[in-house]
Amino acid sequence: MKIKIFYDQVKFRIQKSKSVLDLIEKVIRSENKVPGDLNFIITSDRIVKEINKEFLKHNYFTDVITFDYNRKNKIMGDILISIDTVRRNAVKYNQDFMTEIIRVIIHGVLHLSGYEDKSDKDKQTVRAMEELYLCRYKELSDE
Repeated sequence: MKIKIFYDQVKFRIQKSKSVLDLIEKVIRSENKVPGDLNFIITSDRIVKEINKEFLKHNYFTDVITFDYNRKNKIMGDILISIDTVRRNAVKYNQDFMTEIIRVIIHGVLHLSGYEDKSDKDKQTVRAMEELYLCRYKELSDE
């Protein structure tokens, strides 16, 4: 199992990345799944929009795109995150930037764990799970 964070054409770097990697593993295990190879690619709006267009046929910006390579109960995949959209959303939702990036990381892991967010009810469930795991992260990082 390897969980890695890559940075593509951005200057941003996650501080305390060890605690973020620990959180990712805890989220997966809390969902009764097994961590496999996971790649988080933090990049720009331009790259994420190109990928969104090419693979999902969506011509718009988004904060996260998840590619699911799961094998049964083993969580595997690539999660692309647009640092630009995360920054805008942090301002829009009056959130601390690091909180917002952690939320998006959790969101991607929840998608790989089987959560959908197409309906309003599903969105509420995902948001509640994000909040739960954000609280756990804050507890971990306070230690």
